[in-house]
Amino acid sequence: MPRPDGRANDELRAVNLATGYNRHAEGSCLVEFGDTVVICTASVLPEVPRFLVGSRRGWVTAEYGMLPRAGSERTSRQRIQSSGRTAEIQRLIGRSLRAIVDLDALGERTITMDCDVLQADGGTRSAAVTGAYVALVEALHRLRSDGIFAKLPVFDSVAGVSVGIVSGEPALDLNYSEDSMASVDLNVAMTGGGKFVEVQGTAEGMPFTRERLDGLLDLAAGGIRRLNELQKEALKEAGL
Repeated sequence: MPRPDGRANDELRAVNLATGYNRHAEGSCLVEFGDTVVICTASVLPEVPRFLVGSRRGWVTAEYGMLPRAGSERTSRQRIQSSGRTAEIQRLIGRSLRAIVDLDALGERTITMDCDVLQADGGTRSAAVTGAYVALVEALHRLRSDGIFAKLPVFDSVAGVSVGIVSGEPALDLNYSEDSMASVDLNVAMTGGGKFVEVQGTAEGMPFTRERLDGLLDLAAGGIRRLNELQKEALKEAGL
């Protein structure tokens, strides 16, 4: 069965990564996965959470939110308490970035990633992870230029993508219409070196086999390799 937008099952949506989008933030990236649009900014503070005070070790954390009209219907603006879904995605973004950063080299400073969804059409957490990495690297380059460290404190790149079973077929990078009817839905975050940071998978209908899971992970890995290339291109175009 053809996909709604005519893509092949192993094809990403049109992806765009624009660095330097926010002139005030130490790092920023506007990321587009098709009609999903997320702005990611990196802010550096000379302090760390209480449990790291005196450790000479840094921290990377994230906040995530959707603007009230990011989706087809208006949602209430999140002012104080985050929903369970929001907290889950924030933790995913933070874990994904900490997995590839040398926190000891960062020193006692915190980089906070703010990922705000301007428009949602599925895959917002994947877009947020992918764009947040680019914004983070831009911020780290600025710190290096300021003499904070001589070598960029990153081990690898990281990106995220969704995969699923739609109408009985495996598909990469689901948009909302596909995600809403998928019988299996996976969100995968991986490093450029092919290591998994997180795999979140759910059967919405019948349980799925290990063979099917392996096939979906292979599909995700192919998509993330392409996203890694796009991240490198965006950073190169920014002179980083």
